[in-house]
Amino acid sequence: MSSILASLEVDLGERSYPIHIGQGLLDEGGLFRPFVDSGQVMIVSNEVVAPLYLERLERALEGLRVASVVLPDGEEFKNLETLNLVFDALLENRFDRGCTLVALGGGVVGDMTGFAAATYQRGVDFIQVPTTLLSQVDSSVGGKTGVNHPLGKNMIGAFHQPKAVIIDIDTLSTLPDRELSAGLAEVIKYGLIEDEAFFGWLEGKMAALRRREPAALAHAIERSCADKAAVVAEDEREAGKRALLNLGHTFGHAIETGMGYGEWLHGEAVGAGMCMAARLSRRLGWMSPEEVARVERLVDAAGLPTRPPALGADRFEALMAVDKKVQGGQLRLVLLRGIGKAVVTADFSRRALRELLQEEVGGEAGS
Repeated sequence: MSSILASLEVDLGERSYPIHIGQGLLDEGGLFRPFVDSGQVMIVSNEVVAPLYLERLERALEGLRVASVVLPDGEEFKNLETLNLVFDALLENRFDRGCTLVALGGGVVGDMTGFAAATYQRGVDFIQVPTTLLSQVDSSVGGKTGVNHPLGKNMIGAFHQPKAVIIDIDTLSTLPDRELSAGLAEVIKYGLIEDEAFFGWLEGKMAALRRREPAALAHAIERSCADKAAVVAEDEREAGKRALLNLGHTFGHAIETGMGYGEWLHGEAVGAGMCMAARLSRRLGWMSPEEVARVERLVDAAGLPTRPPALGADRFEALMAVDKKVQGGQLRLVLLRGIGKAVVTADFSRRALRELLQEEVGGEAGS
């Protein structure tokens, strides 16, 4: 039995698109067909998700010309070499520029499918069908697509908005606990950025979310998507406010790159990164100890690390320097002036940052 529990829209004028959240939506071919112009559909999935859900989606799209490509699973495969598997499948099936790609999987599948759609024959349509909590609340919404480079995460990509995002929360029933916790990092992020009331709701509902109670999950996903949609509608290409969505990510990307892609899950790195941002904000006098403790408690309650690995201060700083928020050689960070009050700034003490890194990841403090 399928049901739509919530729907909302990302308002981008002619490129606006719906987000449908519900149960059993993978079986609802009618949700997909309005966004398939030529009848050609290429489903992109991975070797973990495909055995679980690919046949169901293929049945829902019966009557269309459907092909699929199954990618290896993991952040370490989010690269140009793996991307070529998608192009190979499109060309072997002689799909034209009227085709539609469907991303069936988590954030890696979504990012890579979107980038393939942005570049195949100079741009084709795609639909996001995220199957992890992290992708449902974050990466499937907003049109950021891309792949990693050995020297930096998500440094090769394009902005390319989907035609629709279809979120079936039933897919979370097969998600490992560690992956669920990783998704909760991005949910917490929205409360910290500019939704203090949502942060408070999460403090009371974290246990229910980890138990996968459908009502709690649906609300958390809807609120997260609504918060992100509002930011994206205001700043689609990250010229200003959208950079707030990277709270914890500069620290987190340094962890992911430094440890080797896949060693820490993205959400785990973001969880530790948000705590680092809060502790740096405290050093700057922008947050109280009590507020920092609330952040750390909620991140910990989500089953996430609150401290980074010992990569060494020099190496960590070098990794942070390879970041999309660096402008004119100057590092900008998303920091907090309180819960629900995030800011993007280059106006922070480099000594305070250095001392934080020395204390938390090892190395000597400097000026």
